Amino acid sequence: MSLPTVEEVTTALAAVIDPEIRRPITELGMVRKVEINPEGVVTVDIDLTTAGCPLRDKITNDVREVVIQLPEVVEVVVNIGVMDEKQKANLRKTLRNGEPERVIPFSQPGNLTRVYAISSGKGGVGKSSMTVNLATAMAAQGLKVGIVDADIYGFSIPPMMKIQNPPQVVDNMIIPPVGYDVKVISIGMFMQENTPVVWRGPMLHRALEQFFADVFWGDLDVLLIDLPPGTGDIAISVAQLIPNAEIVVVTTPQVAAAEVAERAGMLAKQTEQRVVGVIENMSYLEMPDGSRMELFGSGGGQALSAQLTELLGYDVPLLAQVPLEQPLREGGDTGHPIAIQDGTSAAQNAIREAASQLATRARGLSGRNLGVAPL
Repeated sequence: MSLPTVEEVTTALAAVIDPEIRRPITELGMVRKVEINPEGVVTVDIDLTTAGCPLRDKITNDVREVVIQLPEVVEVVVNIGVMDEKQKANLRKTLRNGEPERVIPFSQPGNLTRVYAISSGKGGVGKSSMTVNLATAMAAQGLKVGIVDADIYGFSIPPMMKIQNPPQVVDNMIIPPVGYDVKVISIGMFMQENTPVVWRGPMLHRALEQFFADVFWGDLDVLLIDLPPGTGDIAISVAQLIPNAEIVVVTTPQVAAAEVAERAGMLAKQTEQRVVGVIENMSYLEMPDGSRMELFGSGGGQALSAQLTELLGYDVPLLAQVPLEQPLREGGDTGHPIAIQDGTSAAQNAIREAASQLATRARGLSGRNLGVAPL
């Protein structure tokens, strides 16, 4: 057998996927040069987007792994460099598919990504926990999922997704970190040592616009937006930036909490968005004898579903009643969501079922380019 050619090595390198951008390194222009000497030593020069890329070791190991399998290759040497400005410009052009900058892909007529804004009337109902578990459950079902942590003042998503690497920046394009196959962006990734965010309306709007327009999301099936509680600036900005975003309201069984959550649902009527369902969290605590202790009352989720159905004029279903379970809380603290842990507890089943319902909802064709024309 003879040594592989440069073309054969390059073809093999197409199997190496950038862990964050999720495309082959050959397609991204990261392979600068391939050399093969007569002794079977293959040298591959790789250019990363930034010098401090936290995943350089993984890319290096993946390159070695695919090249060493080629016939007669005895050693693989990987040299790591950094892209120059021209390479970065070409990469940005590749990722945007020729689209102009500052375009929010999710608001375009032909976009098929389902966008769900997870909202609540008040804090402390487990909205962020539900966002994380819904996202990871959908990803486990094979969907391409992203999360925008839009709770600018109370950001909490990165540790719940066990994300420690900061986003990479290619010129003005942000490459979001990935946790459990979910792309995630949060203002917390840009703050030092839990520094509080002290911004007012216009700054909040600009931050959200960057999250939607300047982050490379790729071709997502579902984008979840973790909204702050209430009906303030951020909820209104999301409605302006992504008018087709649909609302999922999270509440607890407590009637008072459900009444407050109703306001979040009614905001959708004013912004002409659709409320697609209610999730009741902390529904009950199952006791050792199989009985249920309703610590926070009962009926709030069903009451909210019925009230929103009447006020909005269309069916707003109760998607799930998620019980209190210690692993659910522990999963948030340790960054290991309960939805993707082994097991079939009541909370796991409820979350997975809600994720399946949201993932398989039919999408309307209004305003979409179907690629057909009359004869």
